[in-house]
Amino acid sequence: MALETFNPSIRPSPGGSRSPEVNLITSGFGDGYSLDMPNGLNHIRAVVSLKWDALTEAQIQELRQFFEDQGGYKAFWYQPHSYAAPLKWTCKEWSDDGTAPFSFSAKLRQSFTLEV
Repeated sequence: MALETFNPSIRPSPGGSRSPEVNLITSGFGDGYSLDMPNGLNHIRAVVSLKWDALTEAQIQELRQFFEDQGGYKAFWYQPHSYAAPLKWTCKEWSDDGTAPFSFSAKLRQSFTLEV
């Protein structure tokens, strides 16, 4: 089954953030010495936080429905601003404030699944 593409009708508001999530194995030795090494081939994962401000109720529902449909585990394609190409992502953290004018936020984590 082909992955869905996240293409919301409204672009995220400026001010989102992106950061790496680094997965290392650390071995501790005596006298405070330690050795770090990558845990797997894809040990650096991109994490992007997106926010939408001043949304209508219909726009909030569109965003909420997409993330609920993915269930927090299904990967999807998305190209954040300043990325050269779409990447695969999952999202298990999203929220909205529930009062007008609505705002919505989501935290996307890069996915390394084999699905395309």
